Amino acid sequence: MRKLIQKLMFFTATVLVFQSARAQQDPELTQYMYNMSLVNPAYATANDGVMSLGALYRAQWVGIDGAPTTATFFAHAPINDRIEMGVNLIHDEIGDVVKETNLNADFAYKLKLSPGTNLAFGLKAGATFFNTDFTRLQLGSGSSSTDLAFDRDISQTYPTLGVGLFYFSDQYYLGASAPNLLNSEHIEERDGVRGFGKETVHYFLTGGYVFDLNPEIKLKPSFMARAVEGAPLSLDLNANVLLYEKLEAGIGYRVGNAITGLVNFEVAEGLRIGYAYDYTTSNLGKYNDGSHEIMLLFDLKFLGLTPKYSKSPRFF
Repeated sequence: MRKLIQKLMFFTATVLVFQSARAQQDPELTQYMYNMSLVNPAYATANDGVMSLGALYRAQWVGIDGAPTTATFFAHAPINDRIEMGVNLIHDEIGDVVKETNLNADFAYKLKLSPGTNLAFGLKAGATFFNTDFTRLQLGSGSSSTDLAFDRDISQTYPTLGVGLFYFSDQYYLGASAPNLLNSEHIEERDGVRGFGKETVHYFLTGGYVFDLNPEIKLKPSFMARAVEGAPLSLDLNANVLLYEKLEAGIGYRVGNAITGLVNFEVAEGLRIGYAYDYTTSNLGKYNDGSHEIMLLFDLKFLGLTPKYSKSPRFF
């Protein structure tokens, strides 16, 4: 019990260090601990013979007209005992006006540091497809209706290139990544109007641990910090409980933004369904009914191989 308390204190101290930093939310998912390949190309499972697939849909700030929605999909699998590869997609919409799709391929190279620990190096490459339809905006009369920033629609494609590190065992993980190192502007300066939609490098730091409270109950604290220059820190702190390796539930706090809750359960071997809800604690909470997420995870055995050790239900 003493060792468990010491580990909890160490975990808490580690994540609190990042509260003094500055960051941004891109992307912002409450069930991030099951979708880390979206932000970290080095994410790996060391699960030979198993393809991991996942999909998630998020409706943010329900009740606000034109509020953002996000749909994601990922699939990744080991090629051999050193290499794991995958693909992922993130599609964001703001009303019917702005649509952005990120499609990337991931490559992870794993090094076994000891019989129980691994370090993976990752590379992410792909493209961002950005489109707008300003005809759907109601700008009203006067000068705002002739704003040059909205005088024509945009349809552009940008390359993406990201990197990551992922250190993990079957009980804990620590990851650091930058999903896109390339800066871009959706509209460059023209006719005296300065460009908007500029993208800068976002940095992610994630970590988690699985505490065996007893053979049937596991405690899974985790955190995700998102950082970008010029914006306040976005830090998620979560504590999930896994019961009988079937049902999982947890609560979380997005610092200064939301209180979150999630639940997921294994409906069949290797198939898990989850739901999450965010209660907005910022001033924006007066104008929306929270955010909702629905998640689907599936581990598929292939090539007739048997995993070295089971991670279904996956801990990370």
